Amino acid sequence: MDDSAPLVFEKASILCYRIFDIAEEINLEHARRVVTTSDTRRLKLGRENSQYLQLPNPPLAFEMGRRALALRNGPVTVDVVARLFDHGAASIILRVPVPPGTGLEALTALADELYDSQALEELALELIESVRKMIASAVEKGHLWEQNESYTILFVESIQGHPTAEELMARADLARVLLGEVDSRPLSPREREAVTQYRFSYTVDDLAVIDWNSAFVYEPSGSNDIPDLLEVANAQLLEFRYYDELLDAHIGRIHDEVQARRQRWMMKLFRSPYRTLARETLGTLVNLNEFIERVENSLKIIGDFYLAKVYEAGVKRMRIPAWQASVTRKQQLLAQTYGLLRGEVDTARSLSLEATIVILIILEIMFAVFRVFEP
Repeated sequence: MDDSAPLVFEKASILCYRIFDIAEEINLEHARRVVTTSDTRRLKLGRENSQYLQLPNPPLAFEMGRRALALRNGPVTVDVVARLFDHGAASIILRVPVPPGTGLEALTALADELYDSQALEELALELIESVRKMIASAVEKGHLWEQNESYTILFVESIQGHPTAEELMARADLARVLLGEVDSRPLSPREREAVTQYRFSYTVDDLAVIDWNSAFVYEPSGSNDIPDLLEVANAQLLEFRYYDELLDAHIGRIHDEVQARRQRWMMKLFRSPYRTLARETLGTLVNLNEFIERVENSLKIIGDFYLAKVYEAGVKRMRIPAWQASVTRKQQLLAQTYGLLRGEVDTARSLSLEATIVILIILEIMFAVFRVFEP
């Protein structure tokens, strides 16, 4: 095959993910009953050996129809799917069609526009609000975090000439596509290798290249397993980011309240000023433990095979271990802080008991003296 021949994409689409934190927990079975569309389904991987990737409580997906998305060259019709995770995340997936016959440069330009599309952000926000209203009765402590996680997958099923994975890597500068780099100047070899270092092929005819905020998936079989796994990883990343910020806010509030209450010396004589704060800190720790268990159990790997390697590469490329370590470190700090607050509460209680005993002894002495001097 001529390596200099331009690539022509015959069947492709761009999957744009916007993942939101909308609750502390979602009852997926209840959500299934209240979703207005009848087309609901639980995530199930279909590739060979996929049974070794376990989803204890598989996410629930449902169709949301078609919407118009404004682009530079005019509006396009996109298919919309929503997916719910039991740990409180919800994703909006917009499938943007790639016209048959599109070349690599045009695909790169389209990807670049979608990476930072304000119209896409606004449409995703409108859709997630619709989802929140639809499943309101199925969520616990519903909210909408102001941040979201975005990810884009260029999903290719057919290329003219049916190139192999090696031929595709040789003919296409996939680093430029994943970066949305439309400038004509070539990337440095080191940058290209950094962007495409996480690449995988199960057969000679398929290819997955994973970057931190985008991926290129060439899958002639049409299987959505790899996009689905990358979505699960992004949902986990969002939750760790959310709880990292939540812990920052809680630790900061503890510092401020301790400083404010330290001056209330009169209160310390009768009741610790930290009782409520200690109780709230304990509640945060309990909720955090439940959250970490749900997120870590959202997908379990048993065995070392292709999909597991792809998923683990996605987790590493998205820097999920760093966010998880940050949450764990702050969780330990919060636990130590709770121990100190609890110590202050126990000390105040002991002082109160001792003061009560002293007062009772004084009263007993006074009564005894009064009895002695009674006429």
